[in-house]
Amino acid sequence: MSETITVYDQVEIEDFVFDPTQRIFTYPCPCGDRFQIGLDDMLDGEDIAVCPSCSLMVKIIFDEEDLAEYVDS
Repeated sequence: MSETITVYDQVEIEDFVFDPTQRIFTYPCPCGDRFQIGLDDMLDGEDIAVCPSCSLMVKIIFDEEDLAEYVDS
């Protein structure tokens, strides 16, 4: 049985902000916090960023080659 995830929106990776120190991508959430996902999670195939303050999630639109510029930063 597959699980269906309901996402708030779909967002291009270019719209996220990357923090090279923490190696995470963030994007503003309507609740006032920020959706976040780790670079390593994305390299492992994850494409859902979660807001730690509410239940909303966004799907990140990207190709695997888009991540190459962030790996060595």
